[in-house]
Amino acid sequence: MNTPQPAARPANSRFSSGPCAKIPQYSLDMLADAPLGRSHRAAVGKAKLKAAIDQTREILGVPDDYRIGIVPASDTGAVEMALWSMLGARKATMLAWESFGAGWVTDVVKQLKIDAEVKTAEYGEIVDFGTVDFDTDVVFTWNGTTSGVRVPNGEAIPADRAGLTICDATSAAFAMDLPWDKLDVVTFSWQKVLGGEAAHGMLILSPRAVERLESYTPAWPLPKIFRMTKGGKLNEGIFKGETINTPSMLAVEDYLVSLNWAKSIGGLAGLVQRAKDNADAVAAFVAQHDWIENLAVDPATASTTSVCLKFTDARIADGAAFAKAVAKRLEQEGVALDAGSYRDAPPGLRIWCGSTVETSDVKALMPWIEWAFDAEIAALTQAA
Repeated sequence: MNTPQPAARPANSRFSSGPCAKIPQYSLDMLADAPLGRSHRAAVGKAKLKAAIDQTREILGVPDDYRIGIVPASDTGAVEMALWSMLGARKATMLAWESFGAGWVTDVVKQLKIDAEVKTAEYGEIVDFGTVDFDTDVVFTWNGTTSGVRVPNGEAIPADRAGLTICDATSAAFAMDLPWDKLDVVTFSWQKVLGGEAAHGMLILSPRAVERLESYTPAWPLPKIFRMTKGGKLNEGIFKGETINTPSMLAVEDYLVSLNWAKSIGGLAGLVQRAKDNADAVAAFVAQHDWIENLAVDPATASTTSVCLKFTDARIADGAAFAKAVAKRLEQEGVALDAGSYRDAPPGLRIWCGSTVETSDVKALMPWIEWAFDAEIAALTQAA
């Protein structure tokens, strides 16, 4: 017997894992103060960029002696700047358990050809940090956007490490507590947890990372957009809002709007709680149904932002086709847009539960997943 369509629908059906949902009650009118047609080097432009940096520091609790820079090319650009500028001084260790981490392995091993140990884990799991040599430079993602797993804490990272820790935190920053004393380079993009506009990245450097930049010159040439030093010293302008290339002042204004909203709901604590509440709503649904599971094997490492689910019913012969059909039904009904799993990940659903998503919308979506699942199972039965 088919499950009837639920009566309630999510008020906002945007569950994409990037770009992510805008803040609640978002309106383009909120961008009216953007200095359009003005130079980012004019006083008004510099003030906006500095405000973005200062408010990022305030909300995330970034230590005063860490630098924060706005850089081109989203999170990817920020990670690449760190890899190309800092690696090669000592052996590296690359940790990968999802698509983006695997991409950083390719860059370091095949492009830069750096001496590196590569440690991997299957989707739904993470590498055992207790086996990692932190006297090497260690590169990893904090939260696997495509695999739905995260580093539970920084306890395994030693305070007296000799190497740098380079952390891609793009789907973790603003939704999870990051242990700044354990992280030397942190990157993220505006379009993830705060739902900002794309194309801009954030690069956060510890004093140890700055020391590396000022004491080490890579053997390979660096493109202009990767250069963070001048005459052997850090280019401090980058970390005061003097961006390497021209930023979109409209996107900057959008980020400021998101930051102001974050402050209004209690800052980082409020953001973390919202994401947790959303992920908990999905977990409660999964616990009540034996045909769906969280992709994360260990609940302690389950993401609270990019929640990845897999179908486990024995009647499903072609998992990829089934998952795509379920996602298509959800999209056709307008209840979940862009909720299919990432192309390189195991087939299933990926529900963005970041801080800009309302828990009421997550809860409203869950019965629709059951409806779509039952409809597809019925179709399989009829075809047989």
